[in-house]
Amino acid sequence: MDQNPPYTPAFHSRLPEVGTTVFTVMSTLAANHKAINLGQGFPDFSCDRGLISKVNEAMLADHNQYPPMIGVAELRQGISQKISTLYGYDYDPDIDITITAGGTQAIFTAILSCVSLGDEIVIIEPAYDSYRPSIELAGGKTIAVSLTANYDDQGSVKSYSILWDELAKAINPKTRLVIINTPHNPTGMVWQKSDLDHLASLVRSTNALILSDEVYEHMVFDGFNHISIASQPELAARSFVVSSFGKTYHVTGWKVGYVAAPAAMMKEFRKVHQFNVFAVNTPMQYGLAEYLKNADHYLGLPSFYQAKRDYFSKGLEQTDFKLLPASATYFQCVNYTKLNVPQAQMNEADFCSWLTTEVGVTAIPVSAFYAKPVESGVIRFCFAKEEKTLSAALERLQTLQLRKDNGTR
Repeated sequence: MDQNPPYTPAFHSRLPEVGTTVFTVMSTLAANHKAINLGQGFPDFSCDRGLISKVNEAMLADHNQYPPMIGVAELRQGISQKISTLYGYDYDPDIDITITAGGTQAIFTAILSCVSLGDEIVIIEPAYDSYRPSIELAGGKTIAVSLTANYDDQGSVKSYSILWDELAKAINPKTRLVIINTPHNPTGMVWQKSDLDHLASLVRSTNALILSDEVYEHMVFDGFNHISIASQPELAARSFVVSSFGKTYHVTGWKVGYVAAPAAMMKEFRKVHQFNVFAVNTPMQYGLAEYLKNADHYLGLPSFYQAKRDYFSKGLEQTDFKLLPASATYFQCVNYTKLNVPQAQMNEADFCSWLTTEVGVTAIPVSAFYAKPVESGVIRFCFAKEEKTLSAALERLQTLQLRKDNGTR
């Protein structure tokens, strides 16, 4: 009897450099060591029960079959109205807006719809980790421009800013797409109107398109506002705008987002979308359409998350972590290099592993947001958690201060 195992033919990997994402790695490590997971960006609190009721009502109303490929009309209309009210740009809900299976699918589909073999795509690092693989699968070439780190008098990173000269050099006749992310993950940096105007001047004489990842649009703090690319008509005319109901309504597992773009761009987007996922969960679309009618559900988010940011940052101020500005998103970046423990000299990935296994709190290394890790001693915590979760995490993080005070190493 033949004892040889069945043969699986080898094949060429489309993503030979890609492994398991840092978010999965750190979340697995957190689970294995019973650490408090402030790494992966998702809330640990419940969404509004009213939203669930509206989805249940949609199910009981038999909205359980395939929806239109482009999305339920009521939801597209609600999105169009929201964008018009907030940002002053009118998207036709029938030809300019498509419902997607979350922000990542929206980004992937937008890239596939416009990028061809050899096209150059400019991204700004640190960058969300789906950008590069999506570009590679489309046959494009990634051109990365890094944010510049600004340092304080003690040599710690205090903020990040755009290197406009470098971005200008990166945009050329081969540039098919420029991907921006505002509010920015992981740094929390928010683009201003002057930034969008500057970007418009760089692409004005080119055929470059823009993909604007705005999934944290409703999480901007300290009285500031999110400036959507939709508010800059010259850029809106050449842009895919991406947002996420999962982020906005604390339902990341539902994987429902959307894209808004001019009709000519959306036509190509939908060609890919229909063979990618075809359509998105029907009852959730109807539920979201009803829930979206009350603007307070998203207009109240800045104060809701700012309270969490302030609570968490106040606790971190009792340690030697150096807090970077957290103007938006639900992430707080900190510099750990001034901690009075030997592990403060570790690289970011090793420090996050040590923090998980020995201190019991999980963070994400900012170096993981670069293709080739850039070490600046900065890690990212997610504060989209219940106060009791943040309190427990702070108690553990503050033991680092006790170790110093007690002279332990």
